[in-house]
Amino acid sequence: MLGKTLFLLCLASALSEPLCLKDTSDGYKVRISIKTALGDEAYEWNENEMFLFRATLAFAMRRYFNREDFNVSSILVCDETPRVSFWFVVVSPQNASQLIDKADVENAIRMSRHRINSAFLLTDSTLEFIGIPPTYAAPVNPATPPWLIVFGVVMGAVCAGIIGLLVSTVLKKKGLTEDENDEEEAQDKAVENGIACEDLDGVYNRAFPDDERLTKM
Repeated sequence: MLGKTLFLLCLASALSEPLCLKDTSDGYKVRISIKTALGDEAYEWNENEMFLFRATLAFAMRRYFNREDFNVSSILVCDETPRVSFWFVVVSPQNASQLIDKADVENAIRMSRHRINSAFLLTDSTLEFIGIPPTYAAPVNPATPPWLIVFGVVMGAVCAGIIGLLVSTVLKKKGLTEDENDEEEAQDKAVENGIACEDLDGVYNRAFPDDERLTKM
């Protein structure tokens, strides 16, 4: 009986021990710099903002696990300071004394980091989850390999150069042919003119001798 009583007392003390502690292994420290981010438009961090923070984390856990049983009560906060820093842990909805694994919490935050930042008008550098690296957009993998794109550009340039060379060659040949035709036409005209002159000079005009005989008489 005494041993059972001692066991129950130890269990009660363990359950009453706070789950959220500074530097806890399954928790994260958050540091928020509202003034740095918003300047003169900075808002005051208060209980309402903390409620929103816990709600956004509950949303992130729901989204990650695809379960609807996470609530604000699942997010425990401790060691809050006026410069807006605090620690938090996430407890299981089925068992409030059991902490959600740190790796799952980190993955849930990374999945919804943009939504969390947007809720407070902050960025990764002004809403810091210490120990969780800033999230960056995943690199875009092009559907076409880069080497194939470069190859296509080079081949296109080569084909364009070949086509340009062929076109210029055809145009040059066409120009030479036209020049040759012009020269032949000019030579033909010159020959025709020469023959016409010879005809004019060499043909005997019979009208003149008749006129001369008439004149003599």
